[in-house]
Amino acid sequence: MPILPGDDPATLQAAARRIAEGRLVAFPTETVYGLGARADDDPAVARIFEAKGRPSDHPLIVHVTGLDAAQAFAATLDEPARRLAAAFWPGPVTLIVPRAPGVGAAAAGGQASIGLRCPAHPVAQALLQRAAALGVAGIAAPSANRFGRVSPTQASHVADEFGDELWVLDGGACPVGIESSIVDCTRGRPVLLRPGLLPRAVLEAALGQPVLARDAQAPRASGDQASHYAPVARVRLFEPAALAAALGAPAAWPSDLAVYSRTCPAGATGLRWRALPDAPAAVARELFAALREFDAAGAREIWIEQPPDTPDWEGVRDRLRRAAA
Repeated sequence: MPILPGDDPATLQAAARRIAEGRLVAFPTETVYGLGARADDDPAVARIFEAKGRPSDHPLIVHVTGLDAAQAFAATLDEPARRLAAAFWPGPVTLIVPRAPGVGAAAAGGQASIGLRCPAHPVAQALLQRAAALGVAGIAAPSANRFGRVSPTQASHVADEFGDELWVLDGGACPVGIESSIVDCTRGRPVLLRPGLLPRAVLEAALGQPVLARDAQAPRASGDQASHYAPVARVRLFEPAALAAALGAPAAWPSDLAVYSRTCPAGATGLRWRALPDAPAAVARELFAALREFDAAGAREIWIEQPPDTPDWEGVRDRLRRAAA
């Protein structure tokens, strides 16, 4: 049975031993499920890249128990990094910091910087703490899916991707549902490399300074490809008026169409439709599961209503844009 109870102490201890031995274990975080290996063991990390079909120069995020544990991988932690960790760890913020020499090279994709996060999910924390007691400094863990596909937010999603060989610790549905914000803290001024559910203004309030936009000097980071988080079905994004017009012409609908919008289309008998929630947190929580459900139902094209172009929707809009790229 690939799915195991994440709240069982004996199972957690056995999973920690697997991590310590260099094997893979999938586990829940508050954002998405991760595919984990000990981050201080480059051959173990290589197994993540192989299992996902992920390019080895595409960096991973290393999960740690807290700021003290982060120092095993960080050459330095500047004031912005410490402010963000104090405000949001455990939580959905990843810090890109200068990498300590001689550790985490594979997890960093060969870069001189490394991404660090302290997850809030109790199963993730329990696994990290048990693994730390066995000498594991941190667990590298990208999303537990094939590279470029829809991230998993339930244990069953992971099992569907990898089958019975992989241990999956079940921690229920992920309460955040999209990946963490990633902030580059390597250059003196914080730079947002990937938006998450936390609005930019919330990050800036904790930092006491603006968060700059990504530029050409930014290090590579998880989830930064133009096309990512994509279901098998083709995703098309529509502004509300354009979607209403397209749905008003049923004769032009493609076969096996699914729609994710605020209101049910008129004449939608037989159409796969799911209501798009009004709040960004609610959409983030269900987005990846909804895309997977449309795929499972046989949809070949998914039309999605664009949410508002406001700061609180930035993370959701980023995922939708990449899914449709």
